[in-house]
Amino acid sequence: MNNETPMNLRFTEGDENHLFRHSGERRDPGFSDEINPGIKCLEGILLEEGLVSEEELDRAKSRQKEKGESLIQALCALEPDTEEMILKALGARFHIPYQATIKQDIDPSLIEGIPFHFVKKNRIIPINRIDGTIRVAIYNPLELQPLDDIRLLTGCRVEPVLCPIDEIMDAINRIYHHAPESAEKMVQDLDKTDLGLITEIGEEPKDLLDLANEAPIIKLVNLILVQAIKDRASDIHIEPFEQELRVRYRIDGVLHDTLTPQKRYHTAIISRIKIMSKMNIAEKRLPQDGRIRIRVADKEIDIRVSTVPTAFGERVVMRLLDKHGSMLHLEELGMSGYTLKKMNDIIHHSHGIILVTGPTGSGKTTTLYAALTKINFADKNIITIEDPIEYQLDGIGQIQVLPKINLTFSNGLRSILRQDPDVIMVGEIRDLETAEIAIQASLTGHLVFSTLHTNDSPGAITRLIDMGVEPYLVSSSVIGILAQRLVRLICKNCKEAYIPDPEAIMEIGIKPEDIPNNTLYQGKGCDECKNTGYRGRTGIYELLMMDDRIRHFTMQRSESNIIKREGIRRGMTTLRQDGTAKVIAGLTTIQEVLRVTQEDVV
Repeated sequence: MNNETPMNLRFTEGDENHLFRHSGERRDPGFSDEINPGIKCLEGILLEEGLVSEEELDRAKSRQKEKGESLIQALCALEPDTEEMILKALGARFHIPYQATIKQDIDPSLIEGIPFHFVKKNRIIPINRIDGTIRVAIYNPLELQPLDDIRLLTGCRVEPVLCPIDEIMDAINRIYHHAPESAEKMVQDLDKTDLGLITEIGEEPKDLLDLANEAPIIKLVNLILVQAIKDRASDIHIEPFEQELRVRYRIDGVLHDTLTPQKRYHTAIISRIKIMSKMNIAEKRLPQDGRIRIRVADKEIDIRVSTVPTAFGERVVMRLLDKHGSMLHLEELGMSGYTLKKMNDIIHHSHGIILVTGPTGSGKTTTLYAALTKINFADKNIITIEDPIEYQLDGIGQIQVLPKINLTFSNGLRSILRQDPDVIMVGEIRDLETAEIAIQASLTGHLVFSTLHTNDSPGAITRLIDMGVEPYLVSSSVIGILAQRLVRLICKNCKEAYIPDPEAIMEIGIKPEDIPNNTLYQGKGCDECKNTGYRGRTGIYELLMMDDRIRHFTMQRSESNIIKREGIRRGMTTLRQDGTAKVIAGLTTIQEVLRVTQEDVV
């Protein structure tokens, strides 16, 4: 925004020409006749209209002072059902229409030139333009200055509309989150910028969408992070090569090239990321780890940062974790009816070990969180030890592993056992010591959840035995092993039917007669899915129940292939079979299932 824009003008609420003083127009009598010193006190209006009692007003004022909210916000926070009633009454008093929702009406082009921090601070958003008049959603009819500022910024007459606060903030976050400025455009603009500003690295902005006054490299790094969150990326890779610098996002488990800034910006970008993650910017020879906490719109994101030195400079990988992301329920993970029923059964056992296996990034932690949420009742004491804590779970004690102070999985697990837990989650069984403590905990009346890195569920049994755990302990403690992978879902926006090649379907074990109407589905590619044909992911699962026959093979130290054959004979659905069922159901493709699974043992 131009510094000469009169955003700092202030007027008194009693000024007769407040709203239109700069254009020489008289104020709109239908809008502001009621605004005068005699009734400008909101407390008096609320009491006069009978909207609140003295006691409710006192409580709201206390909250207002404590939280720094507006009086209306404080009242509505204490009595959520009163917001619509209060806004409608104030709207009638000041002749301002009330509108419960604005989602469908917003014209994103109207935010051009209006800073994010301005609309967020004032809880105000332009909705649309009708006959040269801009309709603006507001929350407090007594705060008139922001309306005048918008009139000056746009050069248009303004017409206010009262709207619920959540509706306004959702609109602000949604519109500015999808604003056209991108990291790619920023890279192009850097060539035209005075790079002397690169070293001017100050405090982190409160919200990364508020980019207006940042130095070029700070702004570029912020935009890389914002763009990653827009694109639903789980990881950001910044990779230096001899002649170029490459930025890639991992979206739905697959890496995509995103940006190629000039190599000369590499040092500045890495230095900025190191400062954000509190690393040593002078140390470029050793790997380093750090963390960044940022806010983008209404999302709080925790970022794990890892740097390693390579032949052409330091390489950075950032893992993005939405700390308050929406948690999936067990029923939403994509388990088949049989697997879901069995999983529901074993998570309600009083003791035993439940293992979830799969490679990094296969959704193991999400499955464990969904299982814990399912059994999280007031009569259970649930404690976890994780590295890292990926989501905050209400009502559950979560411990972060800190190897620097010797808070390892094994040491933390010993301490947890002195906290009288009913259910324990160990982020990962990495060594014999952790495995033995987890097994002892399960044998003494605790339900233990944990993960292992194995290719399939039978492989978890042989992995524990190879670690040094006695077979009899494995067979007596483990009650179920769930292996899983994530497959990309076909984009719903460009999904199309096709007749599959018989050889292709035979490759994953489908017979032509298994496919309804001999038709499968694939994604054509569109802007919504970035021309990949896929958007979103779901899980495929393989649940091995530890029954008497499987225990027998465990005690015999049998190979995982033998245990797997026995599991299949006893009704276990393999990862490949579950993926095949999802192909037939039109959820994913043959190529996806082949990508994440290996051929089943027969």
